[in-house]
Amino acid sequence: MGKIIEVKGLCKSFDGIKAVNDVSFSVTKGEIFAFLGPNGAGKSTTIKMLTTLLKPDSGKIVMNSFNPASEPNLVRKSFGIVFQDPSIDDELTAMENMEYHGIMYSIQKKTRRARTEELLRMVELWDRKDDLVKHFSGGMKRRLEIARGLLHHPKILFLDEPTTGLDPQTRNHIWEHIKKLNKKERITVFFTTHYMEEAEQVANNLAVIDHGKIVAKGTADGLKRKTKSGSLEKAFIKLTGRDIRAEEAKPIDNLRMRARVWRR
Repeated sequence: MGKIIEVKGLCKSFDGIKAVNDVSFSVTKGEIFAFLGPNGAGKSTTIKMLTTLLKPDSGKIVMNSFNPASEPNLVRKSFGIVFQDPSIDDELTAMENMEYHGIMYSIQKKTRRARTEELLRMVELWDRKDDLVKHFSGGMKRRLEIARGLLHHPKILFLDEPTTGLDPQTRNHIWEHIKKLNKKERITVFFTTHYMEEAEQVANNLAVIDHGKIVAKGTADGLKRKTKSGSLEKAFIKLTGRDIRAEEAKPIDNLRMRARVWRR
């Protein structure tokens, strides 16, 4: 399988401080890839550059054969994204949320309706399609966001801490849906998480970033062997240290992020 994401020598600074410093990694088409790091390590800045929300100072990014800097619209059509914070409209129904997203991506009505039904059935929400989202549980909202992110047939799905705040049963249910979608549609999944057991169980490959640099790449088992650790969490701590970190710069508001992603 070829590479669907390639990053080489990526750099980004803010006020003279390097948030991302010579980062290089690649993601194979169809895999589930975990991008791990402590708070403030450079994860969010890297993802913003991958998803055209920030321009790198230097380095090269190729997303689905396109360059985010020179071909941003083609890159945006190539991915779906589920933000860490909720980004669906609670005052709309599940169907209306999907409709709104489909219209923003200029998906024809017949195709939009068929795709919506397919995805809502897949995440087990079709029977709740006409219910207001404000009555949904946290897990149901997450499943709806995932379905919405896949509506336009993206090649890559970005998930920013998709299971934060969910109970273990719901987290497991969410990942079962994501793995099913990964197999059914061969979609590449790029996710961040602070749950190391989640990354260990789900990811085919991963990269660990700290202080703006990639400090390790490979499989969970490979990192455990490299650090002589019994779990990915212990390996992660050995690689990044035990100090509590500050957060990265405040993320762009979700509505603004979506507006920029949707802009054609």
